[in-house]
Amino acid sequence: MTSKTILNDATLLKSLKLNQTMNNPETVSPKPCEYIDPEGQHCQGAAGEHGLCFWHDPKTDKSDNTIKSLLEQWAQQGRSMTGFSLRYADLSGIHLNGEDSRTGFSLHHVDLYRANLQNAHLYNIDLSHSCLMKANLSAANLNHANLSHANLLGTNFKHAKVEHVNWNLPVLQERQARLLAKHNKTSEVFDLFEQAEEIYRNLRRTAEARGAFEQAGKFFYREMVMRRYQMPIFSLKRFFSKMVDLLCGYGEKPFRVAGFSSGFIIFFAICYFLLGIQSSSGMLVFHPNNTMLENLQNFANCFYFSVVTFTTLGYGDIAPVGLSRLFAALEAFSGTFMTALFVVVFVKKMTR
Repeated sequence: MTSKTILNDATLLKSLKLNQTMNNPETVSPKPCEYIDPEGQHCQGAAGEHGLCFWHDPKTDKSDNTIKSLLEQWAQQGRSMTGFSLRYADLSGIHLNGEDSRTGFSLHHVDLYRANLQNAHLYNIDLSHSCLMKANLSAANLNHANLSHANLLGTNFKHAKVEHVNWNLPVLQERQARLLAKHNKTSEVFDLFEQAEEIYRNLRRTAEARGAFEQAGKFFYREMVMRRYQMPIFSLKRFFSKMVDLLCGYGEKPFRVAGFSSGFIIFFAICYFLLGIQSSSGMLVFHPNNTMLENLQNFANCFYFSVVTFTTLGYGDIAPVGLSRLFAALEAFSGTFMTALFVVVFVKKMTR
């Protein structure tokens, strides 16, 4: 530790009215902070009465109006801020933009519960694994920030700049819920899924407010999935919700409709090929005595009939017979529904 670093620590401790000094060589050297970061690195700060330094001790009062300038000074010195406890801290308008914009400041595992970061300059900041629960980030610049694995429950992003933010979906609560689900902890799982739904709804509204509708659609999809997971497993509501997800991704994935439509057409074509349909040249049906080419030609005609039936064109050159009539009616009904669904979902996506 250099003499300049020691002096800065002494100034910090004095300004915060702690009972330790580091600029007097006659005093006993303070005990080191007991905090160890996730990578096993020990904090180099001086421990207070709770065994932790000022920055890592959650019991120290950080409501002082000098806390913002002190944190800015600490960051500019390039010192680690991992694990800082900044609960309720007033950091409005703080500047934590690194000199090199490509490598912003790192605040891993920082506790910012209910912290005020309104109008903060946090470009390219790394807040991964941090707690931003109910933090006020309104009008803050979070462009290119890393919020991977951060707790975003109740975070205020109103008017915040969140372009190119790394959200690393799914959010923390969804990851925890899926992990607990493996251990059959039902009540905790439902609570976490509810929290995740709230987070996705908040992020969706934030994205919609700034016109990022493509991203808002992704958040909406996750929101609906979280809502489904809160429904009873064997309930009709959950079943129909799952079907809507499979068919169109809750209106956010039109190509799922196209995929299901293709599957329907092929399925009914196989049914017609096995049951038989009538054409002007005779029955079109699979027969083991036919050559492979003949069977392929019959299947191609059945596929054509399936497409015509699905799209309800009905040219009349081929007609279903026997049990094939029932399948033709089902396909015509399904085709009408799927075509309308595709138009609605596709238009919704394209008009955003």
